[in-house]
Amino acid sequence: MNFSNTLRTGLTALVLAASLISLSPANAAEIATAEQRAACTPDAFRLCSGHIPNIPAITACMKKNFENLSPACKAVFPK
Repeated sequence: MNFSNTLRTGLTALVLAASLISLSPANAAEIATAEQRAACTPDAFRLCSGHIPNIPAITACMKKNFENLSPACKAVFPK
């Protein structure tokens, strides 16, 4: 993996973590865990890659595509 791909993957993980945090209950202590990021990163790339790195757009896209999320990622999002 070259530097550009590594950088993009890292930035994507940060953006995804931020979008997961914004979907979580309003608890400042809650952050997206590595497991949550791992569960949803493939779905974010598959369903919402055109919105990266726009956090509000990724969040809206993931909500819009809730039925298409993997079971592991659905478990991360509140219903």
